[in-house]
Amino acid sequence: MDVNTLQSVYFIGAGGIGMSALVRYFLSKGKKVGGYDRTPSELTEKLIEEGASIHYEENTELITDTFRNPATTLVVYTPAVPDTHKEFTYFRENGFEIHKRSQVLGMLTRTGKGLCVAGTHGKTTTSTMTAHLLHQSHVGCNAFLGGISKNYGTNLLLSDSSEYMVIEADEFDRSFHWLSPYISVITATDPDHLDIYGTKEAYLESFRKYTSLIQPGGALIVCKDIELQPALQDGVRLYTYSKEEGDFHAENIRIGNGEI
Repeated sequence: MDVNTLQSVYFIGAGGIGMSALVRYFLSKGKKVGGYDRTPSELTEKLIEEGASIHYEENTELITDTFRNPATTLVVYTPAVPDTHKEFTYFRENGFEIHKRSQVLGMLTRTGKGLCVAGTHGKTTTSTMTAHLLHQSHVGCNAFLGGISKNYGTNLLLSDSSEYMVIEADEFDRSFHWLSPYISVITATDPDHLDIYGTKEAYLESFRKYTSLIQPGGALIVCKDIELQPALQDGVRLYTYSKEEGDFHAENIRIGNGEI
């Protein structure tokens, strides 16, 4: 389904921090947006104020006619939703196109230039700083953040003119394998989510596969000395960074009177 031509989007798990950024994105594109979340929250209430139709009862009768046409409705779900969820079951059994959040982000990276931040830790901080720098410049960006930025009070930044999209590349459940990055940063590869991966080796191999998805003409920027063997396509540049060494590093840092 073409994200530019669909008419409505239904979210199962609409109140998650990552899902809510997509809710806001599709609202900004003029789509009809609705969905379910298990409990009310400050975030879901804000989404309702912004135009989303969200309910908190697992009940197919609460799915309005706006979201009952498989030809015009995209369904987005979070992996936290069980297969037995009644609304999830309804959409599966009635021929709807259903995607994980990561798959939708992958679609978006193929319509623009994805600036994707991966790593065991540091994703939200790094992606938010990246988004801020671009947003404050003439370049601009669309940014899907994994937290609410203190600067902007939201987890979504928009630009009418920029082709760049800042996205957190989440390794949980191998979600980042759906992305097609133009440039990616990898901050760390300390083994995590071993309930998914089983072994450190499988975890590192997942990151290796992710690096193979970076588009030719793009770049990988990786923290120096982390454990990673990239598998870059031809035409993908490789840069390193750290505090004191690498292609990007800091020099002549002076700290005094509580200031850098």
